[in-house]
Amino acid sequence: MDLSAVLDAVVKTGASDLHLKAGSPPVLRVDGELQLMDLPTMTKDSLVAVLDQILTPRQRKVFEETRELDIGFSIPGLCRFRCNCYWQRGTAALSLRRVTSEIPDFSTLNLPPIVEELAHRPRGLILVTGTTGSGKSTTLASMLGSVNKAERRNIITIEDPIEYLHSDVKSIISQREIGADSRSFPEGLRRVLRQDPDIIMIGEVRDSETMAIALMAADTGHLVMSTLHTVNASQTIERVISFFPPHQQKEVRFNLANTLQAVISLRLVPTTDGVGRVPAVEVMIATATVKECITDPQKQAQIRDAIQEGVSQYGMQSFDQSLMDYYRRGVISLETALKNCTNATEFELKIKGIEGASDSRWVHVGAGETK
Repeated sequence: MDLSAVLDAVVKTGASDLHLKAGSPPVLRVDGELQLMDLPTMTKDSLVAVLDQILTPRQRKVFEETRELDIGFSIPGLCRFRCNCYWQRGTAALSLRRVTSEIPDFSTLNLPPIVEELAHRPRGLILVTGTTGSGKSTTLASMLGSVNKAERRNIITIEDPIEYLHSDVKSIISQREIGADSRSFPEGLRRVLRQDPDIIMIGEVRDSETMAIALMAADTGHLVMSTLHTVNASQTIERVISFFPPHQQKEVRFNLANTLQAVISLRLVPTTDGVGRVPAVEVMIATATVKECITDPQKQAQIRDAIQEGVSQYGMQSFDQSLMDYYRRGVISLETALKNCTNATEFELKIKGIEGASDSRWVHVGAGETK
């Protein structure tokens, strides 16, 4: 298989992902949907040939020993790709994610303005969450890019693998890759605190040790950004707490409430014109009310209400408010909105105009221009 030609097709079709496995032709994911390429079925030998083209001898050895490998590589003049190599049914398989070469600008991402404002906070913890492929890495790259263009700060990233490549503008940016520049997230984080950082970006929080160091770094005056595979703000709080044993959770709740700046959760949804997707975004700002919901387990269920009520004063919004905005502007269909919202019954009532006279949560939703 001519891998360069296939990757060129990935870029030209606007596909986000490419899947290669034995017994199937190459498969693209375009606008969230899988599409078979008109190419021969992959075999064990053709997959080995692909690995020979993209892996260094050291990477090949690691893959053979661990049966799993995450790497990033660039095709000059084409694009950068993030690749996960794994084994299935005794043969190698690959999943490749296309990463644009340029740091995306906020104006192109349909993100709420508050997201860019959060990137310029002097300290604290910001978590960007969502399922795989929801735009977490792109959002973080844009946030760092905004800081890089406007402020003189020392930014250090720890990633597995490095995705977007940043160049120094006003800030200086050092990007460290697990396996090549550091042995693990916890070890890299322990060292990064000695490197005079202003901003620390962690590719993903995967364990309690990484989470503990991130909280400590945020508590000592650094701005820490990272991602989690959680679907909304409330679940994010639960996941952070669950990293730790029960006897530590009260202290963790207190530390999290003191350091957390915001949780930004993402879901990509298809547009009515069938061209591309837009991000439904839930934004939770750590207000006094939200902090109380974090420290008191009995009040954690009230986080969603706190988000909806903070739409006008703090710039917060729930997924349903974000979807309502898109629906009222004609960007997405009602079917898409109901499929992706948190409370379909409440959503339909809002559409029909059935809401309390004192309910201000939806007043500012859908005030933008119609598409």
